[in-house]
Amino acid sequence: MAPFNNIGTSCTTEKNHIRMKYLGIETVELNSGNGLNTAMEISGQPALWKKVFNQFSARQHEIASYLEDCLRNVDKIILSGSGTSSYVGLALEGLFFRSFAKNVSVVSGTDIVTHPENYFSDKKPVLLVSFARSGNSPESLATVELADRFSSKCYHLIITCNVNGALANYEAKHSKFVIVLPPESNDKALAMTGSYTGMLLSGILVAYIFDLKIKESQVETLCKYGEMVISDYAIVLKKIAEKDFKRAVFLGSGPFFSSAMESHLKLQELTDGNVVCKCDSFLGLRHGPKVVIHEDTLVVYLFSNHEHVYQYERDLAKAIEREHNPIGLIGVGQNLCTDVKMDLIINFSDSQNKLCDELLAVCNVLPAQMLGFFKSLALGLMPDSPSKNHVISRVVTGVKIYDYVSGAVKVHHKN
Repeated sequence: MAPFNNIGTSCTTEKNHIRMKYLGIETVELNSGNGLNTAMEISGQPALWKKVFNQFSARQHEIASYLEDCLRNVDKIILSGSGTSSYVGLALEGLFFRSFAKNVSVVSGTDIVTHPENYFSDKKPVLLVSFARSGNSPESLATVELADRFSSKCYHLIITCNVNGALANYEAKHSKFVIVLPPESNDKALAMTGSYTGMLLSGILVAYIFDLKIKESQVETLCKYGEMVISDYAIVLKKIAEKDFKRAVFLGSGPFFSSAMESHLKLQELTDGNVVCKCDSFLGLRHGPKVVIHEDTLVVYLFSNHEHVYQYERDLAKAIEREHNPIGLIGVGQNLCTDVKMDLIINFSDSQNKLCDELLAVCNVLPAQMLGFFKSLALGLMPDSPSKNHVISRVVTGVKIYDYVSGAVKVHHKN
């Protein structure tokens, strides 16, 4: 697909007045529709990824030194976060296992808060990797406190977007290392966009921290892919968002299952629940969930680069083609050459130089972010704060943290 002009981030000068555009929409219109922050944050991700890599390069030796100490002393790693932040760990689970040869578990902070005894032992040390945008949600701080309380020794690696958050400033009982991402990662809008992809890229770079140089060219490619999606596909995604779909299904395998989860949440949040979304793996969808695909359903395939995995994905896509008649089918992937019927193929590259699936997971959520943004506008909502009745908020509120033994209210954040 040939690139369109002035779709991502652009500016024009008219009568000495600079007019900026994000995702093809002028800032004046975005301001009036309360969508400027969301549009800027989606568009700014490729530049953010470059800054994240540079940050890790500058701190490589100190991060590697801390990890070496952790890995000598633990046999278990827990990847944790709450809400969107918990999906980061899901994408990283296999990569951390392959990189560090340790037992790796992905446990949401919401599960740790209610059942800490299931994940920590007073007989074994653990490395807890915590992901959080603000670090101010009640579960974020409670998770690290419970880890310190229930494990014999907890090493903390904290990756957050907010230097002033409670998590970034947590006083650990034993040991901690905090990585605060560049300020622009701390999204101002409700929906997490750059914060999610920035933290995911950070986790990938942690896994490669002992040999970071080998990933530099791949991160450059990743940034080019992100820029391409934002510039080349904004118009067509806007047109798809204007279709009258009431449901959306996102499918992904392995680390892309996390992308599917984040994609489904993003579209659902930004449309204030007017579009009900579901996510699943390609194989998992066969076991009953296929019934949700009706004529008012948009289906998005997040295809793997792995040829073995793609065989299963292609089979499922062909089955949907035979058995269903959804309102739209979108395929997202790299070097895609498929005979599966689709209304739109978002092809990151025709090159044979493929990114690993974990890195591709950083940018294959961009189409859903853009769909959510455009669908929010099409529904007359305000993308920066789409929840009309304030059912959801930028930082979770209303959660009381109870002491595990006494049951008394222990921590209550007022956000």
